[in-house]
Amino acid sequence: MDLYAEMAALIAEGRPFVLATVIESAGSTPQKPGSKMVVLGDGGLRGTVGGGAIEHQIIQAARALLESSERTRVIETHLTHELGMCCGGRMKVFLEKHGAPPRLTVFGAGHVARELALLAHRVGFRVTVVDARPEWATPERFPGLELVLKDPADYARTLSGGSEHCFCITTHDHPLDQAVVEALLDKPSAYLGVIGSRRKAERFRMRLRAAGFSDEAVARLRSPMGVDIGALTPEEIAVSIVGELIRVRRLGASAE
Repeated sequence: MDLYAEMAALIAEGRPFVLATVIESAGSTPQKPGSKMVVLGDGGLRGTVGGGAIEHQIIQAARALLESSERTRVIETHLTHELGMCCGGRMKVFLEKHGAPPRLTVFGAGHVARELALLAHRVGFRVTVVDARPEWATPERFPGLELVLKDPADYARTLSGGSEHCFCITTHDHPLDQAVVEALLDKPSAYLGVIGSRRKAERFRMRLRAAGFSDEAVARLRSPMGVDIGALTPEEIAVSIVGELIRVRRLGASAE
């Protein structure tokens, strides 16, 4: 498999990586401009930029880039003076971070969930829809999306969450919404929201505190979900929620 096919596979799997490309070289160097290497967060590699000390330096810089807020970085090294390699040349390497697409799990497959999932997919989220009702969670209603035919609360308990993961709870049943919230509230996420009125939201927060969740944890819950645009229809509600998801993706979880 060639390197571009490897990168396409990593993107499809949602695995972030850094692409390192030699952009300049002078003197004797192990690789010439155009040579490429992919570095994964666990140190896994695809391709090479020459091996030895220079490659080790680039791997460390790439892994640091994955953990930073930067998108790109340039590494320029004299192989003999700085790394003690016998080549005697210089290399400049461009590092470019390719992040995994943000993930959205939608709990529920009703009318709002359908519009929300399809619109989120169109703007770049990797969407999974979870519902135990096979007549609702169908490929015809959610074309091209991952479907999980399981009880939403049971599935929520199996998830580990993550800093790029968003959760939207839109099931057909208020107690089920509550169970999903309780399963997710202490797990890391970029966004955790539940659909409903302000009155429903306050009842949820009271029950969560009574169940022993901290005020800090309860404050993470976004309910009602979405940007206030006076939305009424499922399509309008989806626009308001996806607008909020985009704001969080672009500006951070604390954005107001």
